[in-house]
Amino acid sequence: MNNTATNTAPCPTVRKQIGKTTYIVRVHFSQTAKETMEDKIKRLLREEVRKM
Repeated sequence: MNNTATNTAPCPTVRKQIGKTTYIVRVHFSQTAKETMEDKIKRLLREEVRKM
């Protein structure tokens, strides 16, 4: 895996086991994002409702 991040601080990690499979999700937040997480979730929900 090619990691191009310049920040060497460890990123937050979520570990979830479903059955015999363990999923590890690493979270990354963009320093140049133009919308908040709240705005992004609202936008995704609006688009999902529009598709229904």
